[in-house]
Amino acid sequence: MTREEAPGARDIAVVAFAQTEHRRTSDEVSEVEMLMPVLHQVLARTGLKTADIGFTCSGSSDYLAGRAFSFTLALDGVGAWPPISESHVEMDGAWALYEAWVKLRTGDADTALVYSYGKSSPGAVRDVLTRQLDPYYLAPLWPDSVALAALQAQALIDAGATDEPALAAVGARSRADAAGNAHAQLRGAVPQGDYLVRPLRTGDCPPIGDGAAAVILAAGERARELCERPAWIRGIDHRIEAHGLGVRDLTDSPSTRLAAERAGAYERPVDTAELHAPFSSQEVVLRRALGLDDSVRVNPSGGALAANPIMAAGLVRIGEAAARIHRGESDRALAHATSGPCLQQNLVAVLEGDPR
Repeated sequence: MTREEAPGARDIAVVAFAQTEHRRTSDEVSEVEMLMPVLHQVLARTGLKTADIGFTCSGSSDYLAGRAFSFTLALDGVGAWPPISESHVEMDGAWALYEAWVKLRTGDADTALVYSYGKSSPGAVRDVLTRQLDPYYLAPLWPDSVALAALQAQALIDAGATDEPALAAVGARSRADAAGNAHAQLRGAVPQGDYLVRPLRTGDCPPIGDGAAAVILAAGERARELCERPAWIRGIDHRIEAHGLGVRDLTDSPSTRLAAERAGAYERPVDTAELHAPFSSQEVVLRRALGLDDSVRVNPSGGALAANPIMAAGLVRIGEAAARIHRGESDRALAHATSGPCLQQNLVAVLEGDPR
């Protein structure tokens, strides 16, 4: 949905972003203890207090935590007394941001805190993610996330869209770009490694790790009061593919293309794209679907190949794109988030800074 589709609706901007230093394990802290420093940092960057926030929305997964309604414990880190206006999505935090954006557009609040977190280290995340699959035909077979991504990668190779050296180059570039990102889990020269599931090697796959992220949204002039150069959300949309992998063309992502179109991504060129591509082959799919050429800086943060905290990596992509606008390193950026196997669900946001 773009701004132009709703005349009179308020402009919304990302005014602050914070994230953890993503790590392979965080056994010494709980989800709440991992999250609290991030919440303190993002609030400090705007000078706001919890009581100043009009709406709070979070994203996480009970399957990762292994207990129902696990997100309620995280509210201890936010502070739910006095009572706050709060919501939660069982999705990546990018979808929590979408809900908060809608809330602010309606005028029910002027500011929103969005956060998400995930601890993948305690369990076998490849097995946990099988619970996303079709319960009748796919889930009983237990194909894990890497095996399904390998099917997609092989389909791309068979179609002539890429090859193994090109996939290795995506991974190498991502980890090299992450060398300047203090929050990334993998940085610099990382060996491509052995095959996990052919044709994907270790370097083509995301690291398993723990992490959290948070952003603050603000409406209209309130955004300019809180941030020197707000990252205005000019459009945001999300779409979904068919649940059955057998009826999809895994070499393409029509839902990403449609979400980008509805978000206004094709109206003017972007200079930066933060793509949530957990596997090197998925960056190939997304670049093709979005029509991104070499003039666009893709994943300057290192992307999900450098740090992939499940349920937070999509929100991180939006936050990283916004942070580049805040710093004056980008004027118009595209941020993408995904969920489900083989890019099943896709969200696209277009962010812009005020003219300099």
